Amino acid sequence: MRLTRRLAAALVAAPLSTVPSITVPLALPLLAAGPAWAADEAAVQTVRDLYAAFAAALKDGPSPLSARVEAVGPAIEKAFDFPAMTRIAVGSKWSSFTPEQQAAVIDAFKRSLTVTYANRLARAAGGKFEVTPKIEERGAQRVVPTRVTAADGDDSAVDFVVNADNRIQDVLLNGDVSEIAAQRNALSAPLKSGGADGVVKFLRARADGMLAAKPTP
Repeated sequence: MRLTRRLAAALVAAPLSTVPSITVPLALPLLAAGPAWAADEAAVQTVRDLYAAFAAALKDGPSPLSARVEAVGPAIEKAFDFPAMTRIAVGSKWSSFTPEQQAAVIDAFKRSLTVTYANRLARAAGGKFEVTPKIEERGAQRVVPTRVTAADGDDSAVDFVVNADNRIQDVLLNGDVSEIAAQRNALSAPLKSGGADGVVKFLRARADGMLAAKPTP
């Protein structure tokens, strides 16, 4: 399971610039036939649309990062609830930010996570992504399970937590590695040292750093 965990982590974990790209055929997600509640169908469609955008961006292999950002950015913005994710990632200090600061942090968070996902996508190139049929309800939220399968058939779970607005609010690797938890951990130091301005500066620098980095050979 080790190889596939790396592949799945390319979608969930913090960026790892030294991990080489993986080039195996990419498949569009599939849904098993069967009845589903309307809310389940809408939640699943959110994930399917996101994966379709990933597939389209990678159909000819990984392109330069800036091109991937442009290709998948609209789909990521549509799929993810960035205001909710940002608020949770910042935590209790969110309420102390002015509306202008909150807007700036959300914008920086959205750009940073979009660049991060586009960056990870190169290392996930060639993976097979499938939506599995069982949807888990957690109150108003739904967990849409998917499987990431490597070329050798080894696979791992990547679950999308979709809220009542049918937008992604978290991503879980093998049920225990949370995107939001990782982002909250990354923001703790800049938040403590610089407040909202520190968070914005950190997020912008992180995105700029990925965009400026030379591709891994």
